[in-house]
Parts: sequence; C-alpha cells; structure tokens
Amino acid sequence: MSIEASHWLMTAVNAPLAAARFRAEPGPGEVVVAVAGCGVCHTDLGYLYDGVKTNHPLPLALGHEISGIVTAAGPDAGGWLGKAVIVPAVLPCGHCDLCRRGLGPICRAQKMPGNDIHGGFATHVVVPGRGLCEVDTTRLANAGLTLAEVSIVADALTTPYQAVRRAGVAPGSLAIVVGAGGVGGYCVQMASAFGATVVAIDIDAARLEALSRHGAALTLDAGAQDSKAIKAAISEFAKARGLPATEWFIFECSGTRAGQLTAWGLLVHGATLSVVGFTMDKVEVRLSNLMAYDARALGNWGCPPESYPAALELVLAGRISIKPFVETHPLDDINRVLAAVHRREIRKRAVLVPA
Repeated sequence: MSIEASHWLMTAVNAPLAAARFRAEPGPGEVVVAVAGCGVCHTDLGYLYDGVKTNHPLPLALGHEISGIVTAAGPDAGGWLGKAVIVPAVLPCGHCDLCRRGLGPICRAQKMPGNDIHGGFATHVVVPGRGLCEVDTTRLANAGLTLAEVSIVADALTTPYQAVRRAGVAPGSLAIVVGAGGVGGYCVQMASAFGATVVAIDIDAARLEALSRHGAALTLDAGAQDSKAIKAAISEFAKARGLPATEWFIFECSGTRAGQLTAWGLLVHGATLSVVGFTMDKVEVRLSNLMAYDARALGNWGCPPESYPAALELVLAGRISIKPFVETHPLDDINRVLAAVHRREIRKRAVLVPA
C-alpha cells in the first residue's frame, strides 16, 4: 500500500523549507506513520542554520521528534496497523553485534529520521517498524495530553532519561543541569523523578522560575555570576541540605561553549559529567581534571528504543510534566516557526502539526 505524502524538504542550508509530494511506500519491516506532531529540536536548527551535515544527501525532510498513527505497513510489520506510536529518534538495526550486546545507540546501521532518512516535518513518514513505542491513547487523554504533544518524548524527554539512568542518579544524589531549555528542562524533571536533589543553571530567568515548580530545588542565573561563584553557591547549598560534597552528577544540556565550560568547572571528586547538548564550537579544557578528581565524562546519543515505554510511563503517571513546556503550531507555518525558535522568540518546545 502506498500513500501520497507531503514533506517539507531542506534543499540548501539557510534556504526556506519547501513542500514536495511523493508516494510513501513501506518496504519489508517498515510502516507509514501519519504524523500527529513533530517537535522542533536544536539539532534541526543546527542542520538548517549552522552547517551541521546530515548523513542523507539533500533534499531531506528534517524532524526527529515524531508521533502519529500507523496507517500502512510492509511485510513483517502488519501488527502496527492502526496503533498510536512515538518514533524513537534513533532506530538501531537490532541485528548487528553492537545491538546484540546492548549497544544500540552506537549501531552503525541505525536510522535517525531527519538525518539518515526523511523526517517528520511532513504529513506522513516511512520508518522501520522495529522499536516503535506504542501509546495508550486512553491514558494519554486521561493525562490531558494529545498525541501531538507527546511527540517530544522521542528526544527531548528520552534523551535525558537515558543520560540520567546511565549516569546512575539515585535517591540522595545531587544533580546539576546546565542549560534548562528544551532537553535541559526535562533533564531537571527526570533527575528529580529519579530521586535527586536538582540544581538548574541557565541565563533565562523565566525558565528557571518555571523549573523551580517542576523539579529544581535551587536555580542559578549563569549570567549574573561566574563559574567559581556558581560552584561555591552549589557547595553551600549541598552542605545546608546534607548532600554530598563529592560525586555530583553534572548534565551539560545547553549545547553552548559557555555552558560546557561551566559544566567542566563544576567537577568535584567522583563526579560524573554527562554531555547531552551539542555545539559546533570548540572548547579548551584541562583534561587532567578527570584524573585529578577521579571523575568520568560520558557522551549521550539518544535513547535505546526499549527504554521508551518506561520514560513515557513517567509522563502518563504524572511524574513528568509536558504540557507547560510545549506549544503547537501548524506545519504550514514551518519556516516562520523555525526562524522564531532560532531567534529564541519561541521559548517552549514547538511542535509542528500537519493540517
């Protein structure tokens, strides 16, 4: 079965995205998803504005935070027909040696919508059926959420879920999130849901104020003090709360040079630094600090599809709040929305919804 689909294609960097129509036909193991919503991520802006290269040659439809309904399926994927799903932002092949050893995020045959294959800034998208996350629409409605809104689970929520889980955050931990925007805001909530006391650092007072009601026990304005003062404030806070002076969990989510330098400066003995944000900027640090502090640094690329149901459960159970931090826009307004997000005029996670 094939479906006529519209995709908003990137054809050149810094050029407006243009709509194109073609036949969406699922191959073996593939499905067609009628897109309910697709979130706008910092990575999409990197492709469009900052010269970050996609793996798939242009033209390419961007967008990797996708939710929708499966409307067609190829051989071996028919069980997905009619189901509401979230499409993982990174889809490992599931068959290679890396996947068999539980290392799906570094699978060399992985497919990332909007990078390796056409993405979700579209009416329909063809994706592998393996690894999709089914959404219970009854529970979703009971939680006061729409299928479009939970599209952001595909990256903005599951990426920090993976980072927090992998770092080993547990009750009694002190977690510090540098950059409290789209991904960082959910990292604050996620670390709190895992039992940590959370410090949020940003330069946006409105974001910090919102997160003080959603998981942050302490908020610090990085624009008002230098990194030494920030570290001193956290140390005093930890002492007052009876929290450890060592083994801090630091999550760099800003994707900026300044944020990465701030995060590096927060290393303490036994610390874990998780790099979640991405920037093309180069950062100069003294790598020997890892040795001196007996600390560790982790990169984080997406989240294994098998972890999505547990992350989604935190939303459906009301432990993670999505609605205050997202806003929907018509997909037809894609160029206006992307430009506004790039100029930081839209402060929430924008979700593009096809007509």
